[in-house]
Amino acid sequence: MRRLPVADPGLPDARSATRFLSWLVRRSRMTIVTGIVLSVAWMACQSLVPAMVGRAIDAAAEERGGALLGWGLVLLVVGVVQALTGISRHRFSIYNWLGASFRTVQVTVRRANLLGSSLPRRLEAGEVVAIGTADVTHIGGAVDVASRGTGAVLAVTIVTLLLLHTSVPLGLVVLIGVPALMAVVGGLIQPLHRRQQAYREQQGRLTTQAADLVTGLRVLRGVGGESVMVARYRAQSQALRAAGVRTATVESLLEAAQVLLPGTFLVLVTWLGARFAADGRITVGQLVSFYAYAAFLVAPLRQLTDSIDKVTRGHVSARRVVKLLGLSRNMPPPTMSTAERPSGDLTDPESGVRIVPGRLTAIVAEDPADAARVAERLGGYTTGAELGGVSLTGLPVADLRQRILVAENDARLFSGRLRADLDPERGGRLTEALEAAAAQDIVDGLPHGLDSVVAERGRSFSGGQQQRLRLVRALVADPEILILVEPTNAVDAHTEARIAERLRAVRAGRTTVVCTSSPLVLGHTDRVLFLERGQVTAAGTHHELLDSEPRYARVVLREEQP
Repeated sequence: MRRLPVADPGLPDARSATRFLSWLVRRSRMTIVTGIVLSVAWMACQSLVPAMVGRAIDAAAEERGGALLGWGLVLLVVGVVQALTGISRHRFSIYNWLGASFRTVQVTVRRANLLGSSLPRRLEAGEVVAIGTADVTHIGGAVDVASRGTGAVLAVTIVTLLLLHTSVPLGLVVLIGVPALMAVVGGLIQPLHRRQQAYREQQGRLTTQAADLVTGLRVLRGVGGESVMVARYRAQSQALRAAGVRTATVESLLEAAQVLLPGTFLVLVTWLGARFAADGRITVGQLVSFYAYAAFLVAPLRQLTDSIDKVTRGHVSARRVVKLLGLSRNMPPPTMSTAERPSGDLTDPESGVRIVPGRLTAIVAEDPADAARVAERLGGYTTGAELGGVSLTGLPVADLRQRILVAENDARLFSGRLRADLDPERGGRLTEALEAAAAQDIVDGLPHGLDSVVAERGRSFSGGQQQRLRLVRALVADPEILILVEPTNAVDAHTEARIAERLRAVRAGRTTVVCTSSPLVLGHTDRVLFLERGQVTAAGTHHELLDSEPRYARVVLREEQP
């Protein structure tokens, strides 16, 4: 795929959104050009039909049978061409719509993958969900109207020229009326744009709140906060409803204009045509043609106003996509190739943490958040850590993720077969990992074992079961360096002891880091690093630190400050 357009901080949002829509059009330029050609041919056939019908009526009135048959055959040919081009135009229209929509999905997913763990901190979940649902549809619609809008412009142009050729006053009605129609519609677009923007922002916030409610429903019920959060959600929902009504008010005016103004053309042109026919200035056939023109103009004029509406919606949605594409990892690009694989100690100069290869190392911190931040740096999610003296930011992201795995407690289980969730690559380590994580009993209790279907986010499992299954998945991956953040804080002491004992065996010869303050786990580690205020202040075995470092003992044994 070509270089993706992203928001330039020096450019206003509107221009960046326009650039993104233009990029989508360029990516589908062949199908869009084909769609334009077919749309032009389709509309041209429709616009010529009234003139041919008028000629045929005049031929019949003058009793010219040959001319009547000729015009009848021409109408048949034009009707067949119109049908074929109309079918093909619609096919390409749908193709362009879906192409733009799914290409938007592709670029947003790639950007989300690049941002990784920093995405939830920088963009609300509701924003991401809205981009993947409503916004991609509006963007696809904006790209789609390129062909239909062009055909509509050509149809109006042809009709105007034909009317001018037959009757200058009637031609002037169209020539003056169309810009007036566009001016009225344009006056409605600006407030519609603003209200759609406000509605879109409120919708994103409400979606985020709904996701939080679903995720924390158990906790809310446990602390009795369910009614409070429901009341807040109801208030936000009513505010969104009010914003939707305000947006719909402008949309209804736009819809009314799309019907009223073309209808006014129909009445005006028919009235003028009838007057001219009564005065003998035009023939009966021409009168029929003028009425048909007026009726025909309703469709292309409505198409033009609809195109303006779709482009406006697409522009609003494109600004959201550009906002996501404009987010960066805040990390320098890799400077090393995949073939270069530095080795040695994994270090975090900021905290003083040094992880020796091939050993099981524990990190204990007065504030667990300090240990989590160190784990993020050691995993290469933020800058600062080094491997063998080489900054992790210099490694290719794919190679870094393959070599270093950070397994956090907020990692989730995915819907689908449990086997595919735990061992997607069928690496053959699943049985060993289940035993090491003391999770075999979970599988045995399922109706279909590893082939059982996991509910969304693993909600059918308890907190301790989810934690053990996440540990299984991390052990199955078998990375060169595995960093576990509080891997056993949700299981009972007996299970925790079994996991601690087996973890050392299953990771023998590999580098493992455990951020924990559990004595059961610490007793099986090779080395423990104790952090105070984010800095390593003591290092040694668990028992050595218990004897020599009172502050460490207070943290591990959960003793209160004297």
